[in-house]
Amino acid sequence: MKSFRQQLRGAGLVVGLVFLFAISITAQPQPDEVQTASTGAITGQVVTDTGQPVAGAAVFVRAYGATGAVRNTTTDAEGNFQVSGLDPVSYVVGASFSPFVTAPRDPESTQPSYFRVGDSVKIQLTKGGVITGSVVTSADEPVVAVRVRAHMIRDSYGRSIRYGTPFKERTTDDRGIYRIYGLAPGTYVLSAGGGGGFSGFNLSPYETDMPTFAPSSPRDTAMEVNVQSASEVSNVDIRYRGEPGHIVSGSAIDAAGTAPGSFTIYLSPISSGVSQSGNSTFQPSGSLGFSLYGVADGDYHVVAQTYFPTGEFALSEPKRIKVNGADISGIELAVKPLASITGRIELEESELTECKGKRRPLFAETLITSWHNEKNIAKDQPQFPWSLGAPIFPDKQGDFTMRNLAPGQYRLQTRPLAKYWYLKSISLKSSAPAAKAAATRTPAGRAPAARSSQIGRSVDAARNWTTLKSGDRVSGLTITLAEGAASLKGQIKPADGQKLQPRMFVYLVPAETEKAEDVLRFFGSLVEADGSFTLNNLPPGRYLTIAKVSDESESNVLTKLRLPDEAEVRTKLRQEASLAKIETELKPCQNVTDFSLPLKP
Repeated sequence: MKSFRQQLRGAGLVVGLVFLFAISITAQPQPDEVQTASTGAITGQVVTDTGQPVAGAAVFVRAYGATGAVRNTTTDAEGNFQVSGLDPVSYVVGASFSPFVTAPRDPESTQPSYFRVGDSVKIQLTKGGVITGSVVTSADEPVVAVRVRAHMIRDSYGRSIRYGTPFKERTTDDRGIYRIYGLAPGTYVLSAGGGGGFSGFNLSPYETDMPTFAPSSPRDTAMEVNVQSASEVSNVDIRYRGEPGHIVSGSAIDAAGTAPGSFTIYLSPISSGVSQSGNSTFQPSGSLGFSLYGVADGDYHVVAQTYFPTGEFALSEPKRIKVNGADISGIELAVKPLASITGRIELEESELTECKGKRRPLFAETLITSWHNEKNIAKDQPQFPWSLGAPIFPDKQGDFTMRNLAPGQYRLQTRPLAKYWYLKSISLKSSAPAAKAAATRTPAGRAPAARSSQIGRSVDAARNWTTLKSGDRVSGLTITLAEGAASLKGQIKPADGQKLQPRMFVYLVPAETEKAEDVLRFFGSLVEADGSFTLNNLPPGRYLTIAKVSDESESNVLTKLRLPDEAEVRTKLRQEASLAKIETELKPCQNVTDFSLPLKP
């Protein structure tokens, strides 16, 4: 144990934020039998993927959605940490210790990725991988001081990276050698030279070249490198082509034909029919346009984005271009405001004795998310706009506004952290967009005018997609949380000679016929290696239970369970559960801790 800690300390400490999607964390919820104190603490432990404590790791705790007010601490000799004096809101918790990275999060995990006062959090780190090699010319001369980038294209679960390709870069030394360490497990492509990050500044003589991908190719035929934890992939050499790149230039304006501020311009290459992360640059305020350098031949989308002090983004429609042996100029990009949805959360308290005195949900802990319909999005379209509409929390009165939603279809979702409350309904008063206001000059610092909505009948927003267009301002969303939730904790019981298989899920589906089409009555949980499972925030009622093994090629199993257009999946699952004939009734505020689920042959 001592030698391991010495190894960690010798590796050096890097303080940095960890992306939320990559965090592998479990939390022990605080007691829900009492009301929350005015302030409290978040505690936890940082360990490796083998369970060894990490001493001296940097830990950060930040209010969810906040850009500042980060609380930092370090772990003690046993990897433990505590941050006290926290207000009762939701927090992002992460840790870093170079050359370690956070262990990849299972895409089917039902554990929350944000935490509240009183939680005990376990953060798992794994040693990062390494890619090393050389960059030489066609004459085998070393290419010195060229930037080499490792672009992740798939994570360790085989999922494509869709909302911006993470990359790390290093510069070659005087021998033309590079070594990129601290890489998360996954699949990468390697490139040298060309524009990267915010191009157009010509920081080195290689910035205006086309990027050369390993071994010596354009992006479409690049070699893929698989990286595992604590492994090193050597001799990933690049023979640098040194081909001059092209220039893509144009101008960005707002919907009124003016340029009120600065713009960010994104150039996304299309490789094998899929949009990839590419170059970006600025069009500063008052500038006549933008230029992107080092662009290789191929198909691209160009998008402009601007930001307003109100917290709103405006985005242009993707413009497809083809670079073929020459520069492209005169591109015009007009940004339009993104959509928003305004609503509120309502709480329905129970009068039942067994639910008295339970902890109420705090609005600041109730995360509201919007998931876009991926089936309706072409793979060759830029994917980053879907990450602009970040999850949000209501204010103290329960009111909220979901901003920066790109045009498309959305499924709205929330999950109360309070143990004895459940999601009862999501309703939206249907809106007929009013006539769009005539474009007028937009004062600097203010978002362009957008379409409002007219109130109509209510629709079930849990069962139906909510469709948005650019500039829509939709109101009338009501999310109802009801008191009386039950919980179910149990164990899979295999028959004699049976073994638990990986990727097994436990499903809870409504037994009552009248609830068969209520998507909020369908639940699922990934079964742990020891056969245990937990389901929380369950509406009281009668349920059928079934355990099933998912095909390895199937992804987002639990997400699909509630998608509006997956009614056939739910119907089939309920039919299978009916044949299994394992029924249980959950009463209001009941905690079942010893549920035994037999595994059917």
